Amino acid sequence: MRRIISLMHVTLDGVVQGPGSPEEDPSGGFEHGGWSRAYRDENIGRRIMETCTGEFELLLGRRTYEIWADYWPDNDDNPIGRTFNATRKYVATNTLSELSWANSEIVPADLAGSIRDIKEQPGPELHIWGSGNLLQSLTAAGLVDEYRMFIYPLVLGQGKRMFEAGLPRCGLSLVESMGSDSGIVLATYRPSRS
Repeated sequence: MRRIISLMHVTLDGVVQGPGSPEEDPSGGFEHGGWSRAYRDENIGRRIMETCTGEFELLLGRRTYEIWADYWPDNDDNPIGRTFNATRKYVATNTLSELSWANSEIVPADLAGSIRDIKEQPGPELHIWGSGNLLQSLTAAGLVDEYRMFIYPLVLGQGKRMFEAGLPRCGLSLVESMGSDSGIVLATYRPSRS
């Protein structure tokens, strides 16, 4: 069975909204977009490159899909862009009826059941980058096998959180951690299935 791995840039207070740029997700009056950029360093950059150029398929929520589909197809000279453009992408959406980015397909309406079926098919790991609403749904359904969090030494005090209220309790086991010169901690957790 394939594993589902969440990869998330998250602040110390759990905010995951708009790490890449001010325009990424200003919803709800969020004014701190682009918060991750000041902390990037060589070690984290290398780890992201390793993760994003391996063999995997993507699970994306609609908003992340739209942002990436607008950016990555024109960046095929970037190793991450080449990988993202070539890999299969599953998109969870109730509003889009067609997808323009190559190798993308819409996940049917029964999200948990559809993702469970995809998980049971042969193939590489399934990576979720961002896609907070999708992550909430898959966490609630017990479908996420690993959480890789790039934890930034920053408190924003507002914004969408990685784990919102209402999720069922779930214990996690730390399986790997690494610190960077800029204070980012990469922590990898797996749900305790007991």
